Amino acid sequence: MARYRESTCRLCRREGLKLFLKGDRCYSEKCAFERRGYAPGDHGQLRKKFSDYGVQLREKQKLKRMYGLLEKQFRGYFDKADKQKGITGSNLLIFLERRLDNMVFRMGFANSRTEARQLVRHNHFLVSGKPVNIPSYLIRPGDEVQVREGSRKVERILEAMGTISRRGVPQWLEIDKANFMGIVKTLPAREELTMPVREQLVVELYSK
Repeated sequence: MARYRESTCRLCRREGLKLFLKGDRCYSEKCAFERRGYAPGDHGQLRKKFSDYGVQLREKQKLKRMYGLLEKQFRGYFDKADKQKGITGSNLLIFLERRLDNMVFRMGFANSRTEARQLVRHNHFLVSGKPVNIPSYLIRPGDEVQVREGSRKVERILEAMGTISRRGVPQWLEIDKANFMGIVKTLPAREELTMPVREQLVVELYSK
């Protein structure tokens, strides 16, 4: 299966903002974006003026990298969002938020979406009582995401749960730390998703 294998810190530098792809490291002085907050490469410190297409492309790349997806999978979500009723950009963001790996991250069971994806693949979670190891599994309102009984001593999960207060838990989720469980009360509204993303530019890019 294809996946990005290069330095993840380069992605933040390329997009010009922190994407928080490496968990706790992004909050520390070791963060590469804090030390070198300019684009990677020999000409990274030069000022660049983007065309309209370039601005749209950067916005798409930012959103895609934030959720850790490659182009084919990301385009698939866009096509589904475009076929649904409502605003295509908002539909796209909700599809991305519904992914199981994102829910695990949002609920505080992992420090990053990349870590969440790995934990899901290693069978550490149940969804409404059933084991699911597919990171792209789409969660629905009312679903319960729970750490399996045998995985509740996994160090990475415990560390992430100990630092969730720094990120906070979205209002549309309910966390039961004692039972290692999170409940999806409802799907998020666009105004509840506070990432610095202009999804309309992505829609414009794909609509050309």
